[in-house]
Amino acid sequence: MATPVSGPGQFSQRTDKAVGAANRQLPDADYGEQAAYQEQLQAAPMAQSPDFASMFGSAASNVVGFGEPTQMPDVPVTDGAASGAGAGLEAIAGQADPGTDKIRSWVAALEHMANQPNSSDSARNLLRQVKANYGI
Repeated sequence: MATPVSGPGQFSQRTDKAVGAANRQLPDADYGEQAAYQEQLQAAPMAQSPDFASMFGSAASNVVGFGEPTQMPDVPVTDGAASGAGAGLEAIAGQADPGTDKIRSWVAALEHMANQPNSSDSARNLLRQVKANYGI
């Protein structure tokens, strides 16, 4: 069974639906395989894709129109820019992770673990990665 080809412009149609229909039956199934396959399909139904609004809410409620007054009257337009009024580039820099100090305190234990004679490559790689990510 070949997948149909979509036409141009107004004649275009989704062609991925044919794949879903083809997966509902096993072609050339041996005796009993089709029933077992159908039983498996019923036990594990395919997931339905959620729509954007159910996951994130209405995006239109956060839009401020061009003619509307600002929602942040005390913040200058140049806030976060290298020059002008407001905070500089430090305003958009990444915030310090509060868990950084805790991870740094684990380095001694990780070094001890990695330096053992039977230590795994994974343990040594973990230590290398922590040191590289946290500048130790």
